[in-house]
Amino acid sequence: MNAFRGAARLSVARAALAVLALVALLAVFGGQLAPLDPLAQDPAHVLGGPSGTHPFGTDYLGRDVLSRLLAGTGLSVAAAAEAVGAALLLGILPGLASVRFASALTWISLRTVDALMTLPFTLFAIAAVGVLGNGLHQAMLALGVLLSPLFFRVTRAAALGLDRAQYVEAAELAGAGRIRILRTHIWPKVLPTVAVTTAHALATALLTVASLTFLGIGVQPPAPTWGGMLASDLGFLAQQPWAPAVPAALIMLTVGALNLLADAVRDADPADAPVAAGATADTGSTAAARTAAPGAAMTPKETVDARRRAHA
Repeated sequence: MNAFRGAARLSVARAALAVLALVALLAVFGGQLAPLDPLAQDPAHVLGGPSGTHPFGTDYLGRDVLSRLLAGTGLSVAAAAEAVGAALLLGILPGLASVRFASALTWISLRTVDALMTLPFTLFAIAAVGVLGNGLHQAMLALGVLLSPLFFRVTRAAALGLDRAQYVEAAELAGAGRIRILRTHIWPKVLPTVAVTTAHALATALLTVASLTFLGIGVQPPAPTWGGMLASDLGFLAQQPWAPAVPAALIMLTVGALNLLADAVRDADPADAPVAAGATADTGSTAAARTAAPGAAMTPKETVDARRRAHA
């Protein structure tokens, strides 16, 4: 938790959190904040420019762009969160279990992860939608499966570095079970690393969701999404060359805030500080022990220092 408190003191992290809080607010209340019906068509005002009634103009069917942008935020963010949630569940639990349980489970997990990492995100999602049907949940489950190896490897690598720590061995000698050790002694130390990975994965998921909806996969028109709006705007660049900049700016702003927040948490993680302090203390105590222990091998500098103290 020190990493999160340290990151909260950074101005970059606070700015990123402000942007993400605004996006979360729009995701929850965007439909209610929309000034007009995002699905209502107005043939008399097709491809209209910004005005008092339509601050961001209208699209090729006369629908209000601002209303569609606000209503589409919730669907885009929820889709990315669903994919990352599935990845967390499928990656973290096997990653922790592979550290403390049978080697056969570890071997199977590693081979499964290696196989999944060879699959491209977009093509696998398209194949899953073709088999399971063109729905948002099917596409996000496929994306979550492909993101899970990232969480598996990160969790396993962080947990392996803690598995042989002295406090873990002391807990084993005290009779603590495997699950209790994972939950109480290893998971809290792994959490900051997982949080950084989650922020990066959310950014990746948002971009992938935008790509899929850009291709018309997962969400069927006329439901508004950031990627779907971007795709429709690109077909009318001659009439509205500025129109794709609106959804693209929201995508870039959200993804950039997630990446900045992840970097801030990573930079504020104090995990290396105790190691460095312990290394310094060990160096000093080693030199003192060599000087105090009779017959101990000393370096030339330590020998000179000992002779000076003896003559003094």
